[in-house]
Amino acid sequence: MRIIPIITALLVAAVLYGVIIERDRLLDLTRALSPAALTGAPEPDAPMTEEEPAPEAVASAPEEPETGAVRVIAMQSQAQEIDSAVILRGETQPTREVDVQAETGGKVISTPLRKGSLVEAGQVLCELDPGTRDASLAEARARVAEARAQIPEVEARIPEAEARLEEAKARLEEARINANAASRLSEGGFASDTRVANTEAAVRSAEAGVSSAEAGLTAARSGREGVDAAIESATAALARIEAEIDDLTITAPFGGVLESDTAELGSLMQTQGGNATCATILQLDPLKLVAFVPETEVARVEVGAQAGARLTQGGEIAGKVTFLSRDADPTTRTFRVEITVDNGDLALRSGQTAEIAIQADGAMAHLLPSSVLTLDDEGTLGVRTVAEDDTALFMPVQVLRDTRDGIWVTGLPDSAKVITVGQEYVTDGVPVAPSYEDVIQ
Repeated sequence: MRIIPIITALLVAAVLYGVIIERDRLLDLTRALSPAALTGAPEPDAPMTEEEPAPEAVASAPEEPETGAVRVIAMQSQAQEIDSAVILRGETQPTREVDVQAETGGKVISTPLRKGSLVEAGQVLCELDPGTRDASLAEARARVAEARAQIPEVEARIPEAEARLEEAKARLEEARINANAASRLSEGGFASDTRVANTEAAVRSAEAGVSSAEAGLTAARSGREGVDAAIESATAALARIEAEIDDLTITAPFGGVLESDTAELGSLMQTQGGNATCATILQLDPLKLVAFVPETEVARVEVGAQAGARLTQGGEIAGKVTFLSRDADPTTRTFRVEITVDNGDLALRSGQTAEIAIQADGAMAHLLPSSVLTLDDEGTLGVRTVAEDDTALFMPVQVLRDTRDGIWVTGLPDSAKVITVGQEYVTDGVPVAPSYEDVIQ
């Protein structure tokens, strides 16, 4: 039996076992017995294991945060100038729209105008049957003439009454003189008491005559005032019937387009509890664009600013801002804005949807994800940033616009480090260890 091949086979098996099965222990033993390990010098050709990171990896690994610092994720934001237009969505509306109503009742005797017709200011839309109004007009005129005819007779009574008053005053003066003379003669014994009594009675009678004459003059003057009142009453009645006759012809208050047919021939117009609408008129030239501005952008809109709009079905129009509400809608907190545009060819219709751009001054703003917004203890809207000393700092902002890519805000410096993750866990002055991201999430 050959012993050497058996020993050789056992040695090979032992080496293979050590290299394959006990490889780690063998390497550790080799490094421990190497001259570099014994002298403490680094071994230049020492193999790297999976447990030992490369020197480059150790150098690039992030440092541990300082004691008490909170790890957050932040982004370096740079202010950008956003476009100089306030973008809104609105609709076209007529400058004026009115339902022309009848002011008196009657049967329609005019041929109707069909909807879509162009009408001018003052054009007849509906005409009503006058009925007995012509007779009422003649009667009112006769009453006015009758009242005026009484003026000469009443005026003649006034001078007559004045003359009677002067006559009564003269008689009173004469009676007083006679009474005075009789009284003096009676004192000297040259007149009897009967004569004195008669003269005093004459004075009282003259005084009564003066009072009667004054009453007559007052009555004459009152008669003139009564005639004047009768004239005014008759004149007012005449004016009412004339106005009612004028109301029989219903005209267009302004030029425009008929949105409905005028009242049909033979239909009855009733002002009390009935149909009194003659027609509906729209004024489409000029046309109004109506939209509502959010309170975050209302300060950028001014009356007189240039504006343009793109209609949903195509086409562009331009005009100027002519109205900006100063009172916000209580529900939406938005402000009504109106833009006037030319529509001479009447190509635009009322109720068309339009995307409106109102010219405004540009603004420097930051584009941030909406998730970064937070509130401070007083309820102020803002974001938390990383200050120069790596501490958290709250800064209030104003939202300008909300887009698909994020929100545009103002109130930050031109360059800001905005915390995007972890802002709810820090307050002002808390040390932070930020790591930065460049993409809005």
